[in-house]
Amino acid sequence: MRQWLGSLFFTAFLFVWTFVFAVFFVVACCLVPLRRRLALVRFWARVLLGTLRLCCRLDYRIEGREQLPAGNHIALWKHSSSWETLAMSLVFPDQTWILKKELTWIPFVGWGILQIRSIAIDRKSGNSAVNQVLTQGKARLAEGLWIMVFPEGTRMPVGQTKRYGVSGALLASQTGRLVVPVVHDAGFYWPRRGLLKKPGTIRVLLGAPIECSGRDPREINAEAQAWIEATLADWHPPTAALVK
Repeated sequence: MRQWLGSLFFTAFLFVWTFVFAVFFVVACCLVPLRRRLALVRFWARVLLGTLRLCCRLDYRIEGREQLPAGNHIALWKHSSSWETLAMSLVFPDQTWILKKELTWIPFVGWGILQIRSIAIDRKSGNSAVNQVLTQGKARLAEGLWIMVFPEGTRMPVGQTKRYGVSGALLASQTGRLVVPVVHDAGFYWPRRGLLKKPGTIRVLLGAPIECSGRDPREINAEAQAWIEATLADWHPPTAALVK
């Protein structure tokens, strides 16, 4: 019962805090530069993850930060929960996100998303979306920002994956930036479409950077995906990657 009550409270707090913060954030963005906006986003995330720890006894730990390369590059994240969308701003330095454009339609929240230089794409537009990522992604990299990518495109059930979208890997190949794969097991504690958050400690691991310059983006994706799914299977056997 305690876990259900904590989960319900956190879910309500998530929506209320995000909306209230978004109203403040949109106004603040008129007054502060990009780097301070990103610092405010990290504050938003810390409040949420701290509340999650207190209400649901769900914490996290980050491993592999010593492998983080100098400069700004591209991170390919496993996507299995809402948790990683809250936490990623605390895992990597100043960053921007590739996300579905529908999120920008949410009053205040969507306007705030646009203020941190996010790349909002129409996932159904095919090559047009890829070209948008390439054009805007190169500009964001030139500004010194990391780029966060969910190559699966949607939250996947535990033990499943799907063919990766090509845009992040293609951007890395064309720009010579590195790809850092990121694996975590948040889906085991906060599953997609799940209200109940299970107590425990989410494990986040940053993989070894992948050299990408001039490589076929399909090879880059295959290398990152194989490592992510193999690591998850090792953490939570018999988790099996199911490529659709």
